Amino acid sequence: MKFLNFVCLAGLLWLTGCASTGVSTSADPGASYSPTAAPAAAAIGTHKRIFPGGALQPITAMQASSLGVAQLTPPADLWERVRRGYGMAELDSELVHDREQWYSTRPDYILRMTERSRKYLFYIVEELERRNMPTELALLPFVESAFNPQAVSSAKAAGMWQFMPATGKTFELKQNAFRDDRRDVLASTRAALDYLQKLHGMFGDWELALAAYNWGEGSVGRAIAKNKRAGLGLSYADLNLPMETRFYVPKLLALKNIVNNPEAFNSSLPLIENHPYFQTVDIKRDIDVALAAKLAEVPLDDFKALNPSASRPVILAAGTPQILLPWDNAAIFQSNLEAFSGGRLASWTVWLAPTTMKPADAAKRVGMSEAELRSVNNIPPRVVIKAGSSLLVTRSTQLDTDVTLHLADNGQLSLAPDAILKRTVLKAGKKDSVASLAKRYRVSPASVAEWNTVSASAAFKAGQQIVLFLPVQARTLVHSKGKGQTSKQLARRRVGQSTRLAKR
Repeated sequence: MKFLNFVCLAGLLWLTGCASTGVSTSADPGASYSPTAAPAAAAIGTHKRIFPGGALQPITAMQASSLGVAQLTPPADLWERVRRGYGMAELDSELVHDREQWYSTRPDYILRMTERSRKYLFYIVEELERRNMPTELALLPFVESAFNPQAVSSAKAAGMWQFMPATGKTFELKQNAFRDDRRDVLASTRAALDYLQKLHGMFGDWELALAAYNWGEGSVGRAIAKNKRAGLGLSYADLNLPMETRFYVPKLLALKNIVNNPEAFNSSLPLIENHPYFQTVDIKRDIDVALAAKLAEVPLDDFKALNPSASRPVILAAGTPQILLPWDNAAIFQSNLEAFSGGRLASWTVWLAPTTMKPADAAKRVGMSEAELRSVNNIPPRVVIKAGSSLLVTRSTQLDTDVTLHLADNGQLSLAPDAILKRTVLKAGKKDSVASLAKRYRVSPASVAEWNTVSASAAFKAGQQIVLFLPVQARTLVHSKGKGQTSKQLARRRVGQSTRLAKR
């Protein structure tokens, strides 16, 4: 009989493990770095992924027998599941009580944040359980961004986990002209948890790990070393921390206590059911964001909330081969996509600027209005588009090919201040070529070649007239002091003048 009970218990645990698998994703695990402090990427070292992807595995009977207590009933809702996974030590301090008071006097704010979290919380809890990490950490995006994946700080940290640009790149969060993985729900969550786990291994407890996540591992390490030399305590409460970091952990623990007993803090939590909110769906062709939302029968704002890294009106399948959709809408999307007969899926493509040019000139080349080109590519006033930039432009009806992987993954928009350029004619010196003049006058070889109707590899004869379009200052210098001088001498004067102006 005992053996039968044991087998039943093992079976229930196996089913519980299977039921918690939730969302299937093929994206690789990433890593993260301190979002608010963001010291130099070199201090972090080469990032090594910690956890493989894939589904959770059922536990064995031997593993089940080693457990002290086994929960035989699943959590009633996701908040109860979070409570069951608490694993951080209690911190009974004035700062925690202060933050409890602050949050409890703002029940509407708590409700807005928790309502916003319902799309993402299940996935985060799943990932924490997969890694055997305390589920209090699922509340960290409340502290970082109020669970807003589109949040951007004054320091340019982005996403619900608030990554700085440089540290996002260090931990494989792609940022280009068409997407920003710092905002991506799956990628940024994996990255944040990887880094938190690494920090816990470095500092030995979660309070110090969180301090390092906020302030930087180097800063926390130096604070610990300073206390050690002075014979002082080495815990989070003992360190001399900046004000933001002093309040960082108390904020999280205050939220933990409110989630644990919301009634005691004049708060209410929306019901979040204990099952996946979304699932991943493969896309094989470029598709407009608005059309994808329509085919999924999802409001556009909800679609963008699940796919916040797609900041442009089109999703490029080569770079973003999966989208997230509400669980019940994934099959609807697939069915509507197969039945779609409304023409092309994408009305946008990518165009590479052949030379440095003004937005008005670029718009004329691609058959768009300047206002539309500026709007869709977020081009500010008084700039020029540098050669090689990747711009999103309207797709002609004749074009049926999608954007390549190289462009979708690496396209960048480079801008420069819009200096007033004037046509300048000078004589070529000995051994002058398109490449040498471009380097000397700090313009692109493609521009020099186009201005003179030659190839980019062309060489000029000594004394040959060369056309350049230079800023007014440089052009004035050429004409005022250029008599009897070669292009190389003129260039030296131009660079020297620019250096003197910069020092003023």
